[in-house]
Amino acid sequence: MLDFIIWVLIIVLFIAAFAGIVFPIIPSVLVIWAGFLLYHFVLNSAELTTFFWLVMIVFTVILIGADIIANSYFVRRFGGSKMGEHAAAVAVIIGSFIYPPFGIIIVPFIAVLAIELVQRRTASEAVRASIGSLLGFLGGAFAKIILQFIMIVWFFIVIWF
Repeated sequence: MLDFIIWVLIIVLFIAAFAGIVFPIIPSVLVIWAGFLLYHFVLNSAELTTFFWLVMIVFTVILIGADIIANSYFVRRFGGSKMGEHAAAVAVIIGSFIYPPFGIIIVPFIAVLAIELVQRRTASEAVRASIGSLLGFLGGAFAKIILQFIMIVWFFIVIWF
């Protein structure tokens, strides 16, 4: 019975990791790791190899960087300033509290728009940078979905085969 409860908890953690894409306050990668560690320390400490852990560390670093890189890249690519990049990153977190899940799209858009206008950019330049923040979020979210899915599938392949 305990094994069943642990498995349910692991599955819930993996699902919560995907919820973290829409609600950035949930640390997706840490939630996935909680599932891995729960399995390792409670169910079977011999099955997850050193190679598995090393690959998961690499994926974790990539996951953490995905949001930052995508957001910075797209804001910059669409003519935004460094200050606009930073505003977009902070606004994603704030937006997840203000109007979840849409706040993570709307608040960064408005924040970048305001920052760019304050810096005396034209309205079209500011809107363009704001669109970059939107595309950055979507690009980062897409990358996180793919990477998290790979991590979880790899986990199940390792333990089942």
